[in-house]
Amino acid sequence: MPHQPDASSPASSASSDAPLAASHDAPDHRPSDAAPDPAFTFAFRAYDEPDPDDPGRRWSTWSSVEPLSRGPEPRPPWVVTSQGAVDTDLGIVKTGKEADVFLLDRTDPAFPDDGVVMAAKRYRGSEHRTFHRAATYTEGRSTRRSRDQRALKRKSTWGRQVAAAEWAVSEWSALVRCWRLGLPVPYPVQVDGTELLMEWITVEGPDGPETAPRLAATRPAPGLLAAYFEQLREAMATMVQDGLVHGDLSPYNVLAAGERLVVIDLPQVVDLVGNAQGFDFLLRDCTNMCTWFRARGLDVDAQDLFGDLVAHAF
Repeated sequence: MPHQPDASSPASSASSDAPLAASHDAPDHRPSDAAPDPAFTFAFRAYDEPDPDDPGRRWSTWSSVEPLSRGPEPRPPWVVTSQGAVDTDLGIVKTGKEADVFLLDRTDPAFPDDGVVMAAKRYRGSEHRTFHRAATYTEGRSTRRSRDQRALKRKSTWGRQVAAAEWAVSEWSALVRCWRLGLPVPYPVQVDGTELLMEWITVEGPDGPETAPRLAATRPAPGLLAAYFEQLREAMATMVQDGLVHGDLSPYNVLAAGERLVVIDLPQVVDLVGNAQGFDFLLRDCTNMCTWFRARGLDVDAQDLFGDLVAHAF
C-alpha cells in the first residue's frame, strides 16, 4: 500500500484538537537573487471535525496512545500515523466470548488514496464478558498494581474492567513478540485500553479484498494441505523455542490467506515453563491441529508433533 505521510510531515501537521490551516514564510535576509530556502516554509491543512452525532467516526487514536502502545518498528508502509486521519467503523466481522472484531477504516481526508482498513478487536465490558478458563491461562502472570490484583481476585466491577484491559494488553504483547520473531501473525498496529488494532488479513474476493477464511472452513488440495501443516509446524516450533505456547490453537484460530497460514487469537498465550500446565496446553494444541489435518487426509500424529516440538524447547 502507498506510504501514509507521518504526522510530522508538513501536509499533515495538526494541533491536539484538530488540524488547522495556516501558512507562514519566515523573513528572508539573503540576497534577493538567492533561491528561497524551503526549510523556512510551513504549510498546514484544515480538517473538518468528525460528525459528533456519528458514534462510528472519530479522530485517529494513534497520537493519543503511548509510544510503547504502537506497533514495532520498522512499521509496514501502510500504517497511517497522520494526526488528521479519521477512524470509521465499517461493521462487525466476528463475535466471540471475550471480544468482538470489527473492521475500521483509518484515512486522512487529505490523502484519501492512502487509507487502510484494519481489524479492531474490542474486549467486552464487564456486563457482557465471560473469560473461560482464565485462571489456568493467567498462571504466572503479574499485575502491575496490588489494588488491581485484589480487584481481580474479588471479581469486582473494577476487577472486571481491569481484566478486559489485561487481556487486551496480553494479546498485544504476544502479537508484538511473535511479530518480532518473524511468526505469521497480523501486524499489531496499536492498543488503547480494551481495543486492539491490527492488520486485516484478507484474500481477494469477487468484489475486492475480504476477510481470509478460517482454516476450519477450507478444503485445501493435498499439496496445499501438506504445505499448510509444514507452515504450522514451523510456527509452533519457533514459538516453543522462545518459550511460548499458543494455548488455544485450533483450525478456528488460524486463517488461510491464500497459500499461507496466519495465526490469530493470542490473548491466552502461556509460558511453556512458567505455567504449570504449559506442556499440557502444547499437547492439546498439537492434538487439535493434527486431528483436523488427519481428517482431511494428511498422515500426521499429535504425539509425533508434540515430541518434535518438545525437542525444540531444549
